[in-house]
Amino acid sequence: MVCLGNICRSPMAEGLMQAKIQKYRLRAEVDSAGFESFHTGDAPDYRAQQVMQQHGIDISRQRSRLFRKSDFETFDRIYVMDSGNYSDVRSMADHAGQMQKVDFILNVLHPGSNKAVPDPYYGGKEGFETTYKLLDAATEQIAKQLTNTEN
Repeated sequence: MVCLGNICRSPMAEGLMQAKIQKYRLRAEVDSAGFESFHTGDAPDYRAQQVMQQHGIDISRQRSRLFRKSDFETFDRIYVMDSGNYSDVRSMADHAGQMQKVDFILNVLHPGSNKAVPDPYYGGKEGFETTYKLLDAATEQIAKQLTNTEN
């Protein structure tokens, strides 16, 4: 899960996906990363933590990290939150095969739409709740896809 600072959207997506992995007992791993080094090592934004906690998911132990080239080899799928994140990931790809793993997370709900998950950082709590709802639906769809591939 990739966003800019790895303190709002991608940690929320990571927490939601981890909850789905446990719920569906999937053999999967999830992590999140960003491209803005300013927040490296920071916990998720307190508003993201609050919204997630209200939905029963604790993301307080996550720490922001930068996206690495090795993530292309480590992960089968890389989900980005917006076109800027997509461009950032593409700039690190060594070949087209790596980019075949990359997609906008909301494309699992609206294929080919390349819709962005709005960045709630500069808004109020409502923005974090909207982000939660979008990512909850997307991670549920990803989990269902993974469940079908495991059977």
